[in-house]
Amino acid sequence: MGQLTPTLILAVISGYFLLLITVSFITSKGASDNANFFIGSKQSPWYVVAFGMIGASLSGVTFISIPGTVGLSHTFINDDGILQYNKNVNFSYMQMVFGYLIGYVMIATILLPMYYRLNLTSIYTYLEKRFGFFSYKTGAGFFLLSRVIGASFRLYLVALVLDAFVLGVEPFNVPFEITVIATIVLIWVYTFRGGIKTIVWTDSLQTFCMLAAVVLTIWGIGNAMDLSVRSLVSTVQESDYSQLFFFEDGWSDPNNFFKQFLAGASIAFVMTGLDQDMMQKNLSCRNIGDAQKNMISLGVVLIFVNILFLGLGALLYIYANSQGIVIPEKTDELFPMIALEHLSPAVGILFILGLIAAAYSSADSALTSLTTSFCVDFLNFEKKEDANNRENRRTRTIVHISFSILLIMVIIIFKNLDDSSVINKVFTAAGYTYGPLLGLYIFGFFTKFKINDKLAPFICIASPIICYVLSLYSTTLFYGYKFGFELLILNGLITFLGLIAISNGKIKGQVV
Repeated sequence: MGQLTPTLILAVISGYFLLLITVSFITSKGASDNANFFIGSKQSPWYVVAFGMIGASLSGVTFISIPGTVGLSHTFINDDGILQYNKNVNFSYMQMVFGYLIGYVMIATILLPMYYRLNLTSIYTYLEKRFGFFSYKTGAGFFLLSRVIGASFRLYLVALVLDAFVLGVEPFNVPFEITVIATIVLIWVYTFRGGIKTIVWTDSLQTFCMLAAVVLTIWGIGNAMDLSVRSLVSTVQESDYSQLFFFEDGWSDPNNFFKQFLAGASIAFVMTGLDQDMMQKNLSCRNIGDAQKNMISLGVVLIFVNILFLGLGALLYIYANSQGIVIPEKTDELFPMIALEHLSPAVGILFILGLIAAAYSSADSALTSLTTSFCVDFLNFEKKEDANNRENRRTRTIVHISFSILLIMVIIIFKNLDDSSVINKVFTAAGYTYGPLLGLYIFGFFTKFKINDKLAPFICIASPIICYVLSLYSTTLFYGYKFGFELLILNGLITFLGLIAISNGKIKGQVV
């Protein structure tokens, strides 16, 4: 690591969090009430929200895993029954990103108008208005489950890097569990008072740090390989890692364009539009027009940002091969290994800052959204006459602390279960937990049928189980076909069909 010592890294991280806490102190003045904590009193500038949501959308998972997946290989049986060996992922992830843009347009034109018209704080209260009590609690419950899983994975990734390169080595030798506790406590410190009003600003700061880290890491690789910016671009384009579109091997190929594109659209629609975490930022905008501008601009900017990440990934593999560096078995480890052990100390420091910024920009809002959803959806804050009294603010703080403790416990469990790429785990988990939400909302928007509300939880629980079984035996049942991210679509479809099965007549009047 040369001059990049654990003590230096810790000092830089401490300075970074001091800056976050300062921003939190400034933005949370007079913001201790629930309206500010939950939706920022609807005063957030849309462009600040949009920029901050870049970091929240990407997270530490993207920061580490997306560059690593560029050189990841896999085998599969194509539509002609031929076994394909060592098929690289390359830039195939961009096919999903193009799908994201469609998903964001759908959110802007379908979901946001409804959320603003109903003046929602928690987006899951729509389910109560449309279906009833049990559907409402089921939807909110699936969000809590999915967000706890997602936030825990992201923070787990950060804790691993801090443990391996900073706190877990000499002279600190801090146990992994203490590292995890420290990461959660730092989030709590700068979010417990201001909530979403603080987060829209801290997320913008963290997005800037993350993108600066990626750009300057690419610049550092260019210096190490004595390449100009133009040479870096041409080196990536001419490499074996830059294939963008995949059509030739049919639907059996996990990289197939149509599978990735449709999965990207559905993932964006569900993991952003039906996610309290992401929508809470949009609901803090001043009006529906600002929220829509935020969402469309986010979709466009993410295309360029993800190209940047994938370009970095290609350069990491090219640099490793040129220097005789052994590619780690877990591709998530490639970026941190090269940044911290093979490039200049400045690049290593930037990597740590970028990773911390990327992970915390999604994890801090996750903690706030979990608190919001539980308080509104399960403690019924909005139905109380004085939801902002001292007792309810105290209850909100207890809920905030409780979710912090839960995240710590789940991360420690993940430490003992890690056996595959982090990003695949996140999206696989999302496919199972967000699928029922997709089915519920699509049924609510596009049909006029009532359902037997008491049976909705059974449908929503059965759908992920059926999907899991189908995925487990897909190669046998479907002649070699293997499910990928499109499992989310199947999950939502099964839920939709189940809701049709328990429907019992049409709603009179306008559908909510």
